[in-house]
Amino acid sequence: MHENWARHLREQGAVIENGTVRHFGNPQLECRARDKRTLLIDLSMQSLLRVSGADAGGFLNAQLTNDLALLDAGRSQLNAWCTAQGRMLAVFRVFRRGPDVLLQLPATLQEEIAKRLRMFVLRAKVKVENVDADLVRVGLVGPDAALRLREIGIEVPVQDNDCATHGEATLLRLPGIHPRFEIVAPPAQAIALWDTLRAAAMPVGAEAWTWHDIMAGLPSVLPETREEFVPQMANLELVDGVNFKKGCYPGQEIVARMQYLGRLKQRMVRAHAAGEVVSAGTPIFAPGAGGQAVGKVVDAQASPEDGIDLLAVIQLTAIEAGELHLGSETGPRLALAPLPYTLGAAPSQKVS
Repeated sequence: MHENWARHLREQGAVIENGTVRHFGNPQLECRARDKRTLLIDLSMQSLLRVSGADAGGFLNAQLTNDLALLDAGRSQLNAWCTAQGRMLAVFRVFRRGPDVLLQLPATLQEEIAKRLRMFVLRAKVKVENVDADLVRVGLVGPDAALRLREIGIEVPVQDNDCATHGEATLLRLPGIHPRFEIVAPPAQAIALWDTLRAAAMPVGAEAWTWHDIMAGLPSVLPETREEFVPQMANLELVDGVNFKKGCYPGQEIVARMQYLGRLKQRMVRAHAAGEVVSAGTPIFAPGAGGQAVGKVVDAQASPEDGIDLLAVIQLTAIEAGELHLGSETGPRLALAPLPYTLGAAPSQKVS
């Protein structure tokens, strides 16, 4: 987190731990407001990698699951980077900023993923670098989010995943239950925008943004779930994160085979449970499974209505059976909740 940016947030009451804003003094009130108020959120829990150089586009297109040839200044993409076995190492939000491509991922994965990406550069004219010290990320989400931006002279993108440039700021519109925007800008401009938007939006901790990701059914990979899921298990192809017409990338053969020839046995679902927030990777259990886990939590956050809301990848047979428990066979029971998209299937697959 940029030093001046962190100082500015602390002056406004932010409690920052390990580079993440936890809350602004009243975490319970902030949690209750997640689905009702327009919220202003520091997104330093996410990290930015800049990929630059003459060969940057081709290099990334040979590594990621989406088609970067379709990426321009007006559009962002979700992408996964997979192992040769098709298991996801990371999920990126990818967008262009000038001539460069930026990859956004959880800060807890940044160092390892950057190091691993550099290993594949070889002789290509590509540079991979962390730019968290140069660019601040601010989230604005809520019923009046678009209106608040227009009030300060910022024309907002209309469609989810669209982008717009305003001076040195890049504005991304993201899927969600309410209009949701991310602003990427140098620290001085981000501070000015934050101060202006704060007059009509409630500053809250970073977990609120993750909760909105969960409600939007957007998959993530965290250290606890690295190399656990093939993209389709986490519904990545359903949120336009996989292009099946592009060329090869690591794991492409397995991802394509699962889409067209195999039978998908696991899917990501959204659920609610009683209790405290659990970590990614927490096992899911079902009766009759012989004590074996039938799924894993992708991410979880406190719900505005008490308990927790979560995404989890679970075996389809266990989902159909209907009784699922969090953490142990006698743990809190999961109540499945609808996703904002349909769990569809490729023509040669049948997935319910």
